[in-house]
Amino acid sequence: MMKLDVILSIKPLMEDYAIWIEAEEAGQWDPRDCNSDVLVIFQNGKAWAAKFFTYRNLATLSEKNRRSGECLQGGYFWASNMILVDELTRTRVEAVVAELLANHEFELVFSNR
Repeated sequence: MMKLDVILSIKPLMEDYAIWIEAEEAGQWDPRDCNSDVLVIFQNGKAWAAKFFTYRNLATLSEKNRRSGECLQGGYFWASNMILVDELTRTRVEAVVAELLANHEFELVFSNR
């Protein structure tokens, strides 16, 4: 995981926070079938984390688990701080974060790091 000062130098603050998306570090990814850790770092230095999954990625993971035997052969799936999205793009992540903050739901989904 990157240090706060590095993140802030790469991704400038939006309003009062910066957003780091792990998938962007990997380079190319399928925005319709992937998952990624997301950090929201506020000006006060507090970082909050959630895991974003696309709807399609849940089906991909379920099939993988069915074949591998994990999670009762794909019979269940869970992740803490899970957020489901139609596509995993910076635009979508920024919109979700802004919406959660505006609706006072952010701390219900993201966990303090």
